[in-house]
Amino acid sequence: MSTHIALFQKKEIRKTLHTDDWWFVIVDVLAALTDSANPSEYLKKMRFRDPSLAEALKGGGQLVPPLALEFSTAGGPQKLLCWHTEGIFRLIQSIPSAKAEPFKRWLAKVGFERVQEIENPELAARRTRAIYLAKGYSEAWIEKRMRSIAIRDELTSEWQKRGVKEKLEYAILTAEISKAAFGLTPSEYAAHKGLRRENLRDHMTDLELIFSMLGEASTTEIARTKDARGFPQNQTAAVAGGTVAGNARRELESKSGRKIVSRENYLEASESTKRLRRSRDKT
Repeated sequence: MSTHIALFQKKEIRKTLHTDDWWFVIVDVLAALTDSANPSEYLKKMRFRDPSLAEALKGGGQLVPPLALEFSTAGGPQKLLCWHTEGIFRLIQSIPSAKAEPFKRWLAKVGFERVQEIENPELAARRTRAIYLAKGYSEAWIEKRMRSIAIRDELTSEWQKRGVKEKLEYAILTAEISKAAFGLTPSEYAAHKGLRRENLRDHMTDLELIFSMLGEASTTEIARTKDARGFPQNQTAAVAGGTVAGNARRELESKSGRKIVSRENYLEASESTKRLRRSRDKT
């Protein structure tokens, strides 16, 4: 299940598609509305002071209860408690926040945008670009990131056709590609960059993205040409595809004298700001 990021007043709220509807991470919603340092504890207090909300969270009444859905995080797949749009509307009724009304309007807009995206999938790509721009990424970086998303989608579609099971097997194959390409699994790579829950690829430099794309595109091509079936054969293809990128990375490092794998991240300064600093340093 892929992780999407929505922005409410510059606060990140993770969401994912489930049963063709957006499901939002509850602690992210609470953090955005309450500025609580411990949203999980805040949710416990809400259950205590609002029995009807506690009942709804357990599946009482007509609302579908929250679900623990899997998200991609820097440390690997993680299950987080999520609720669909109607459930989030019920949740925010119990939050004494001046942001509640603006959030309701935002939530309705996000739901409407989902309907539009079903009718016109290109809108999803445009909105993703707009989010990256709002977060301070340069057009050049965004082009590579959008291409990396397309290549990743093509790879996972290929895995699905070839009998690879989602979630755990996808994570294992992704780790094989990354290890062969960069010498690090995604969780090790995230730790190297000082990331916690953040999306690793959103903190990759241009070259890191390029070699990541090469590894995944190579894996897709090898899986097709070898007609890999099931997990073991696709694992072999993943190692081979990652090795193509790893060999190319080492060749460039040998010629340039610089390492590709970087500790750089965009937690404190945006990508475009760091890009500008690098260009100034060269002059």
